[in-house]
Amino acid sequence: MADRNGVSAFGLDDVLRLEFVAAADLSPDGRRVVYAVTRTDVEAEQDRVALHLLDVETGARRQLTVGKGSDGSPAWSPDGSLIAFVSDRAGAPQVFVISPDGGEARQVTELEKGVAGAPAWSPDGTRLAFSALGPGERRNPARPYRVTRAIYRFDGLGYLEDGLLDIHVVDVAGGEARRLTEDDRVNTEPRWTPDGSAIVYLAGANPTAALLSNRLRMVDMEGAVRDLAHPEALITGTAFAPDGRLAVLLGFRRDVPIGRRGDLLVFDLATGISEERTTAFDRGLGGGLQGDYVAPVTVPALSVTPAGEALATVQIGGRIGVWAFSLSGPEQAREVVAGDRAVRPLRLRGERLLFHASAIGEPGDLYVADLGGAERRLTTLNAELLRDRSLPGVEHLAFRGADGTPVEGWFLRPAGVEAPAPTVLYVHGGPHSGFGHVWSSDMQLLCGAGYGVLIVNHRGSTGYGDEFATSLAGHWGEQDYGDLMAGVDHAIERGLADGDRLGVCGISGGGNLSCWIVGQTDRFKAAVPENPVTNFLSFYGVADIGPWFAVAEMGCLPWVDPQAYLRQSPIAYAHRCTTPTLLVQGEADLRCPAEQSEQFYAVLKANGCVVEMLRVPNSSHVGTVAGAVPARRAQNEALLDWMNRYVLAAQPAVEAAAS
Repeated sequence: MADRNGVSAFGLDDVLRLEFVAAADLSPDGRRVVYAVTRTDVEAEQDRVALHLLDVETGARRQLTVGKGSDGSPAWSPDGSLIAFVSDRAGAPQVFVISPDGGEARQVTELEKGVAGAPAWSPDGTRLAFSALGPGERRNPARPYRVTRAIYRFDGLGYLEDGLLDIHVVDVAGGEARRLTEDDRVNTEPRWTPDGSAIVYLAGANPTAALLSNRLRMVDMEGAVRDLAHPEALITGTAFAPDGRLAVLLGFRRDVPIGRRGDLLVFDLATGISEERTTAFDRGLGGGLQGDYVAPVTVPALSVTPAGEALATVQIGGRIGVWAFSLSGPEQAREVVAGDRAVRPLRLRGERLLFHASAIGEPGDLYVADLGGAERRLTTLNAELLRDRSLPGVEHLAFRGADGTPVEGWFLRPAGVEAPAPTVLYVHGGPHSGFGHVWSSDMQLLCGAGYGVLIVNHRGSTGYGDEFATSLAGHWGEQDYGDLMAGVDHAIERGLADGDRLGVCGISGGGNLSCWIVGQTDRFKAAVPENPVTNFLSFYGVADIGPWFAVAEMGCLPWVDPQAYLRQSPIAYAHRCTTPTLLVQGEADLRCPAEQSEQFYAVLKANGCVVEMLRVPNSSHVGTVAGAVPARRAQNEALLDWMNRYVLAAQPAVEAAAS
């Protein structure tokens, strides 16, 4: 209900009214932006994506594509005369090109199984490279089959034999697409060499490796492939420097603990020699914050400036900025885009950077900045909707964990609610990620319903140094739990949270800690763990990442010390739970499979605890955040209903004290 000024609380229907930038590209001359906007067709219960064109200087904008399909992954041709994009308007996703001046789009590929990922233009603008499924027949799910891979299925992809991707090339003028790679890998992220003679790409899904990693490879136009040496790791970005060397951003790697910051390397293709360029950098290179994934802007691009500096994201606490790193001479780093927000660089043209930025009160918009100069906001996608919504105030929290370690958090104060407010502790996943200055529809929904939301970057979170992020190995449920409880105590002491009306929720690692919490304390009136890990012993064998993640996090192999696995698993303490618990579980989740929730549910049922399970068909690990509209809506409704049923029904602390 709106107040006298027409302002109302953010509610369930508002979530589906939000618009998100799905992808964007800056024209070669830096004067125009093509961007894909995701909107929800509420009646059809589907998301639609359309391309829009914007003039950076004048602000003029217009919609470039229309229709009931989805048009995404736009990419400007080198001369700016065409825009390539991927559309499902003809059925399976295919590559199309369209003039920025308008007119009909022209289909470039006709692959039976469609294409996967964004197309990449050759330097001369005559060819496009992309990933696509191979021509072989897919496995018949109704027939028996064998698996031989170390990792044979992956969340969001399914069984890898059904999702192997190869690098293809097609002439823009017309003709049949040519398949350049033919192997048993998932080959993605094609990037042309500066002379256009070959393509550098990432080869994932090693059939013999249990580690989630990929290889950097190069294929020429005849299909000859060679490995480019680097440490076994997960590569998250590549970009060519003006001198022809290749900058490579590494995520986690086999030889370092999970949670450690990323590394930036520069690789000489001619000599095969690589050089690390961030050996002395102690910030969260490549880190990320957990927010909404409804239309996630593509993985932050790694770019190289004309002066030879690599641009990459850096997480410092609860914010993400863009930093420039020298690729030659002494190691140097400087921040070029800052602020209390989460920034994702999308395209660098000369000295002009196109980026996406989100904040707690802003779902996300596009900006441009000239490096070292002023920035300009290009879009205001949700300004009209949010102008009439009462969004929460934000309190920054700084306190100490149980062992005295400084910990950071935030409290979202619901508008119009007298403090102390009924409060939901929202726990982030990962656990090696973080919360902070980024939009979350879940949190806005809770605040709109009258709850305060407490978020804490507990031990294991990124953005606070390697020691802070990697300290959980072999100690899950110890310092992380202590930090969360210290945050709750701090919010109560500051008069923000009502200690008698507390709820807890979280997805993935946040679901794990939600389950852990209700086995350790009865201070919470309701819990909504989503897609949690509850038993690391079984997780080792059933999760797509189990064989390496569980070993790295538990500190040993399960058969060496099974008690270590049980000691760090919520299932070992589930019999003590008295908190009404709603488990939300995607039935197609291969990261934290349904049996993890099922085990916890069975123990709570057997011990008489109030427990229900919301099972979401065909939903992967983040399906209720980024999947089908009905799945997202069901999670939103269930979260609010459960908290309303058990947290708001509890007696407020002030009333309890008075009575």
